[in-house]
Amino acid sequence: MDTSQALADRFEEHRGHLRAVAYRMLGSQAEAEDAVQETWLKLSRTDTGAIGNLGGWLTTVTGRVCLDLLRSRSARREESIDDRFDTFVPDPELRPLARLDPEREILHADSVGLALLVVLENLEPDERLAFVLHDMFAVPFDDIAPIVDRTPAATRQLASRARRRVRGAEPVAEPDLGRQKQVLEAFLAASRAGDFEALVGVLHPEVVLRVDAGALVRGAGSSKVLQGAKSVAEQALLFSRFAPSARMVLVNGALGFVNMPEQGPASVMGLTVADGRITGMYILSDPERLERLGIEAFAG
Repeated sequence: MDTSQALADRFEEHRGHLRAVAYRMLGSQAEAEDAVQETWLKLSRTDTGAIGNLGGWLTTVTGRVCLDLLRSRSARREESIDDRFDTFVPDPELRPLARLDPEREILHADSVGLALLVVLENLEPDERLAFVLHDMFAVPFDDIAPIVDRTPAATRQLASRARRRVRGAEPVAEPDLGRQKQVLEAFLAASRAGDFEALVGVLHPEVVLRVDAGALVRGAGSSKVLQGAKSVAEQALLFSRFAPSARMVLVNGALGFVNMPEQGPASVMGLTVADGRITGMYILSDPERLERLGIEAFAG
């Protein structure tokens, strides 16, 4: 085996980890793949003889690539009048829903909820990097500090600020898939029946709905953020036409829906459940982004 193939094989051993880092940093599957590919290009142009810990080196390089992308995104947001930046819905990670075993309702260990990704999106880029690398992947502050051009102590403060915002964002999500299923089935039944009061009852009083319909979609289902059980219930009734085609799936490790009418994929809905009610709803109906997700596999 030649040296270049050996290096490629070693990189592939770390690809899954690097993609997990990039996805948490960027909330976009496509951008995460691009970041991982950029990391590979940097590795292929580097003298690997000087790299003592390849996994650590790759993680920090991926973090630096993502930080550059986040800073560019922040600059575009400041310059843009497009309010879709404020209705950001992360790319969902979908898995088919196997039969639930009440004794083994364990979430995938590598899943990260949509609610957390939304909170991370509202952090400053340097805060997000420090929090993701340290709190999620146990990268030492001494290794993170050079990426953000700060001292280790200042980097620790970045992560601390981010941690406080994450913890204060919303109630702790329900981890039990069986209890999630009960709430989602009640929501789906109320949607199908057009029962406004039942919808209000299954929603937390401060529930937040985020819809990203893309740049080309306007009207009742266009991109928006709504808060409050009654406002969200009214919007849910507008989506009730999709209820007959809703299929329950795992969305970022929690239960959610894909809507698959005969004409093709309509939306993905991720939900957060806490204390027996829905606290967050995240609807992605942007046709371009849906096409990249390949949700046709969930039809039938």
